[in-house]
Amino acid sequence: MAAYGGEHKLKSFSCLDQFLCLAFAQLTYRESLRDIEACLRAQSDKLYHMGIRSRVSRSTLADANEARDWRIYADFAQRLIGIARKLYVDEPFGVDLRETVYALDATTIDLCLSVFPWAPFRSTKAAVKLHTLLDLRGNIPAFIHISDGKLHDVNVLDQLLPEPGAFYVMDRGYLDFERLFRLHTAGSFFVTRGKSNLRVQRRYSRAVDRATGLICDQTVVLTGFYSSQNFDTPLRPVRFKDPKTGKRLVFLTNNFGWSAESVGDSQPFLIVADRRKALSLRPVLSTLR
Repeated sequence: MAAYGGEHKLKSFSCLDQFLCLAFAQLTYRESLRDIEACLRAQSDKLYHMGIRSRVSRSTLADANEARDWRIYADFAQRLIGIARKLYVDEPFGVDLRETVYALDATTIDLCLSVFPWAPFRSTKAAVKLHTLLDLRGNIPAFIHISDGKLHDVNVLDQLLPEPGAFYVMDRGYLDFERLFRLHTAGSFFVTRGKSNLRVQRRYSRAVDRATGLICDQTVVLTGFYSSQNFDTPLRPVRFKDPKTGKRLVFLTNNFGWSAESVGDSQPFLIVADRRKALSLRPVLSTLR
């Protein structure tokens, strides 16, 4: 806080007061500064016990939001994330893996173009994208990036620092073989959805139990002109038929250490690649182990 001058020449309404007001607004789904002010003033005799030492008014809160450096709270969030991840490091999440498993996805948040001209999206509206890397042990965000609505999801892979041995689960919006090869060379593993126009050549097929929903488990190499140059090592596509919807899904991974024979012992892996929703996961790793 001192590094960013958060309380330089401050007389009232500290950074802690601002944080508590905004945390209250987030947890109780407040819709405006006036809404925050009205709710907190209605319980003014309890504010001291919440840690709020100053009188709450929308003008003071608006000034603080505009003037104070956002990095104060970004750094504070990273500290809290570091503490929380240690608490959930041994928590099971449906897969017998010691390595860290991340889910990567983006959510588009619509905004008013006249109020947020810095976030272009369509000709008549603005939007921001919230790109989140979620640690599935505890569902704790390990990386968050906010961009304008025009930034394609796959560009966020350029900002990630791959963790050797970790698993990254993504939908097919992140299928870029040049970027995925960076994860591969860093010693990370990825699981993503294959596209219908994916061009491959089969090198080997492993036996699968079709009663579990698996169709095939193969080793392939890419044959597309650009894809074969960007990712020149074998990949492992696993075709799976969703018993609920009947859809056939293709999962691509660079991990060849799992076997696909104990699938019947666990729930099938599904990635719901609906762009209007957050990534919904039930681990594919249990399908492939």
